[in-house]
Amino acid sequence: MAPIPLSQIIAAVGERLTPTERRIAQAVLDDATLLAFGTVSDLATAVGTSRPSIVRFATKLGFSGYPELQNHVRERLAVRLFRPSERIRAAGERSMSTRSEMDQSISSVFEAVGGPRLAAFAEKLAGAEAVWIISGETSRAGAHALLSGLSIIRPRVVLLEDHTIGKDLAGVGPRDVAVIFDFYRYRQTAVTSAQILANSGVEILAITDGPLSPLAGLTDAWCGLHVPAIGPFDSSLPAVAMAELLIAEVAVQLQDLATERIDRTEKMWADTGTFYDETAPRASGSILGGEEE
Repeated sequence: MAPIPLSQIIAAVGERLTPTERRIAQAVLDDATLLAFGTVSDLATAVGTSRPSIVRFATKLGFSGYPELQNHVRERLAVRLFRPSERIRAAGERSMSTRSEMDQSISSVFEAVGGPRLAAFAEKLAGAEAVWIISGETSRAGAHALLSGLSIIRPRVVLLEDHTIGKDLAGVGPRDVAVIFDFYRYRQTAVTSAQILANSGVEILAITDGPLSPLAGLTDAWCGLHVPAIGPFDSSLPAVAMAELLIAEVAVQLQDLATERIDRTEKMWADTGTFYDETAPRASGSILGGEEE
């Protein structure tokens, strides 16, 4: 069941609110993100009041304190902002993606791996005995991008699938590394698998959306990305961009091995005729070649 709207809760106690509490109520009704993602001090500053006034406002609404009120609002926002069924119904009310959101999402990727972090992540992937990749549904494009590139430049890269995950997890070792791609509404299989791997001593690299993610609690090696909505669904762009940056850095660190593996792969592609050959003669009357003169 969806959480009760904050407007209803405020309406039920409206007559008992002080003028200051009414200003707080109006501020959070106008912009619920002030409450959902800000601290007590943040909200107090935005409204122009004190921290104790914010706490009293929360208790007057029937919550044990500010954290419980904040969690309630976050749950409500999650229903409205993160479910495709709600997003598609909101299509006529607001633009479901903006250029600024996309720009912000790409910026968040570079910020997440700023300084030495990208090299440190890549070093773990380069030195692992095996790399295991786990993904939620909307982050799957990033997982496939990492699998595609990483498996060419180093051995033993595995994308875990739901239907074989139990069998595959039995083969992990303590010198392995697992990369987990998942964003809110976190996939249960991804979180459970990450917990199992962490308990087995496997190093976890989490590509997620912030410190509130259950994946961030499993490892210090996590990156929080901004994932905007494109239509009713989360954008795959940040996860793919992160995967490509990791692949490029691992290739640098595994220069000789990566070069050798790419050369062998190119030879296999040539031997098996993997790619279309523009120099090959075409049959007369073919769709591409047309009738010979």
